[in-house]
Amino acid sequence: MDRTKRITAVRAFNRLYTGVIGVLDEGPADAEYSLSEARVVFELAQQDTTPVTDLRKRLDLDGGYASRLLGKLETRGLVARERSGEDARRQLVRLTEQGRAAFDTLNTRSTQRIGSLLERFDDDDQRRLLAAMRTITGLVGDRRPDPVLVLRPPRPGDLGWVVHRHGTLYAQEHGWDERFEALVARVLAEFTDHRADPRQGGWIAELDGERVGSVFCMRGRDDQTAKLRVLLVEPAARGHGVGRRLVAECLEFARLSGYTAIELWTVSLLTAARRIYQAAGFQLVSEEPLDDFGPALTGQTWRLEL
Repeated sequence: MDRTKRITAVRAFNRLYTGVIGVLDEGPADAEYSLSEARVVFELAQQDTTPVTDLRKRLDLDGGYASRLLGKLETRGLVARERSGEDARRQLVRLTEQGRAAFDTLNTRSTQRIGSLLERFDDDDQRRLLAAMRTITGLVGDRRPDPVLVLRPPRPGDLGWVVHRHGTLYAQEHGWDERFEALVARVLAEFTDHRADPRQGGWIAELDGERVGSVFCMRGRDDQTAKLRVLLVEPAARGHGVGRRLVAECLEFARLSGYTAIELWTVSLLTAARRIYQAAGFQLVSEEPLDDFGPALTGQTWRLEL
């Protein structure tokens, strides 16, 4: 899609979003408070006292406009302003009891309206809607400097996601064809066929609730050797230590399961993954030409004695 079409798509989304903004936003059009006033009330309700400069930054308000807006709310008895006891140059603002009551009314009304919106969709579509909102927020909003990383066992739907993301990412980044996706699908089919085996395990990595990676520990060529398989880290999650955590989890599981060594197979051009393996102590044991799913590759086998 070229740049013009992408701009057109964003504009189309803007028109759609503004069509439902009265439902989604805290300040509905028919309320006794303007949207700007409602935003201020909602923001001030999050803490007892707020510096006016912080309020302006969070809501992206011009200094003069913020002063007029707070003046109107003060006249209506909803907010009170005072000078900071630590620094007289700083002005603080808080909701009054009447302001807290106004927040309760607005909050209840907003909850009802958003609930009505969600009720238009079944559970699956509600999840899709919320996931899309998280995606947009993550891309255009302020990114958390310390997102929460969680590793969990696979759930229904996760294995299909792992196959899909391997196929999509490696086609985009390296030009690999559908044969690689088929290879990943066969590995996970084997994992599923032996799902009751206590000596195999799998993990899905989530950052702030979003799936961003995977790894699986499976039986190797003998009872003493495990295999680390289908390590994946989403591009947006790289740099957060996801790959290292997944590999460490797999190695610890292999040790506790009684394996004395673990092997993995990878491709030489996957330098970021190779650095993770080397940092974990893996040693390269063999290489061979590879032409299974892309142009002139080199397959590598790595091994770690546990």
